[in-house]
Amino acid sequence: MTPAGAGPGRGTRERTGGRVLLAESAGFCYGVRRAVELAQGTAAGSGSCWMLGDLIHNTYVIEDLARRGIRRAESPDAIGPGDTVLIRAHGERKEVLDRLRARGARCVDASCPNVRRIQTLAEEAEAEGRRPVIIGEPHHPEVAGIASRCVNPLIFQRPEAVREWLDQAPEHRETPLTVVAQTTCIRELFETSWKIIKKECTNAKKFDTICNATQKRQSEAAVIASQADVMVVVGDRKSANTKHLTEICRRSCPRVIQIETVDELPPDLFDDCAVAGLTAGASTPACIIKEVYAAMSEEIKAVESKEESFEELLNQSFKTLNTGEKVTGIVTAITPTEVQVDVGAKQAAYIKFNELSDDPSAKPEDIVKVGDEIETYIVRVNDVEGYAELSKKRLDAVKVWENIEQAVEEKTVLEGTVTEENKGGIVVSVKGVRVFVPASQSGQPRGADLSAMKGQKVQLRVTEVNRARRRVVGSIRSVSDEARRAAQEEIWANIEAGKRYTGTVKSMTSYGVFVDIGGVDGMVHISELSWSRIKTPSEICKVGDTMEVYVISYDPEKRKISLGVKDHDVDPWQVFMDKYAVGDVASVRVVKLMTFGAFAEVVPGVDGLIHISQIADRRIEKPEDVLSEGQIVDAKITAVDEERKKISLSIRALLVPSVEETGDGGAEE
Repeated sequence: MTPAGAGPGRGTRERTGGRVLLAESAGFCYGVRRAVELAQGTAAGSGSCWMLGDLIHNTYVIEDLARRGIRRAESPDAIGPGDTVLIRAHGERKEVLDRLRARGARCVDASCPNVRRIQTLAEEAEAEGRRPVIIGEPHHPEVAGIASRCVNPLIFQRPEAVREWLDQAPEHRETPLTVVAQTTCIRELFETSWKIIKKECTNAKKFDTICNATQKRQSEAAVIASQADVMVVVGDRKSANTKHLTEICRRSCPRVIQIETVDELPPDLFDDCAVAGLTAGASTPACIIKEVYAAMSEEIKAVESKEESFEELLNQSFKTLNTGEKVTGIVTAITPTEVQVDVGAKQAAYIKFNELSDDPSAKPEDIVKVGDEIETYIVRVNDVEGYAELSKKRLDAVKVWENIEQAVEEKTVLEGTVTEENKGGIVVSVKGVRVFVPASQSGQPRGADLSAMKGQKVQLRVTEVNRARRRVVGSIRSVSDEARRAAQEEIWANIEAGKRYTGTVKSMTSYGVFVDIGGVDGMVHISELSWSRIKTPSEICKVGDTMEVYVISYDPEKRKISLGVKDHDVDPWQVFMDKYAVGDVASVRVVKLMTFGAFAEVVPGVDGLIHISQIADRRIEKPEDVLSEGQIVDAKITAVDEERKKISLSIRALLVPSVEETGDGGAEE
């Protein structure tokens, strides 16, 4: 058993035979039992089933539901349309339910009927113009759910808080109030708070909403605690009703311990104990209560017999196996829940699946086979039941730490997955060990959004290890910088004029773009981006675009590379000559306006002139009266000077009929 602290015993009672007083009301209340049964039934008939938060406050039950296929979601955003989602026993906030319905989820309400009644009372109170007052824990899910049904509720955890609110302003005493309580509220706190409100306020209503099962459980615990030398309260540490039971028991019993499982019972808890008491929170399964009751009975019996001390029994039982030691055994069987191992001792040894590997998706049969020799860590030895729990995962974790410490010395490159963004950097999981990478070592630009790296696999070097503090610091940048330097050397070692690369546009200027061709940036001048006449590179590309480039020239000493995009093997003039002839009509793009006319692109790299007299069928003062740069127009090719590579174009020729067509040789006006 795992040791834990315990207070001193009374030491004054006359021993009359050890016994354990078990509270009749211990264990599941109606609301919890209903929620669990509803969840089990839903899991059996649903394809994709979720619970939003913990259905109830008990780790054992949550793990059992997970094995049945009910996944846990932290936010409604994880729930997809058509998914089934269980609403926890404590209830849920109204805005969360609205979001789930808006996402098309199927909600199965496992809220305790008592909690739903309080929600209704709070809503009705506000509808009547009254202000709801909730006596309970402000941050508890049940209280948060009740409060979400109201616009302006009051929440008080202690009577002193009620008094402070009343003293803040005289008008508070005139406010119509409706007072309710959290279902697990300690009755004394609720009644004291109500007495203050009743005395001071002129218009207050009270609804006693403390669960009857809670009241009975608390009263019964107080009675048993007053008779016991040691009081054990079983329940999840997140459970409010379990915490209240512990507080009540401590008023009457000097030695009170709250545990979640039998493993947490201290070995010396029942020394000098004649009577022990046992109660449990409303979310505690019967199987755990039964296990704790059996262990307590055996412990008291062992202390009472005085035949052998607990230490002697422990030493006799653990002659060959000791918690915390390494042990090597042979895998003898793989069952649906565990791996059985023969360690050469009288105890039966086994490894739970969750202690086999850090990877929750890994299958046991992929990790070990029957007949394999396996080295493990002893987690617990049960002398009463005669078995030993082993863990391969924990031993692997120790080895990982050893490997990481070795990686620092040898500057080894490790691989991991980014799991979260942290203050000042990111966290990378390397074989289950958290490695902190400062933002400056993340390999990202200053001020970059590091959350975008979550889920990425990265390579890093460990730069600092403090095993005692479980602190590991690493650098992604050192690996990426080294890889970039290697890539750069590779580029410069093999670069040559005319060589082609597939690169990425890294930045842009008014005169060109810089392209990364594998660790080295080269410059593509604006004139080399396209045969077409362009004003800015942004007409052709943007940062992040992939670009096919070739080397025009390079200077290894200055580390400069000139790149090109347009294909110089293609002669734009020949393209024009192959496509057009005098008299043809072409769709052209106006690229520049001059005082005497406009230049227009006929094919990429070849422009023609539209003289001002050929722009319109009337006299115009300037070309921009009719045309604008970038405009697409139809123009007739009226002349081609092959020697000087000049083209004359006319829009007017398409607007005014020729002399031959009209038979009119009259002069132009």
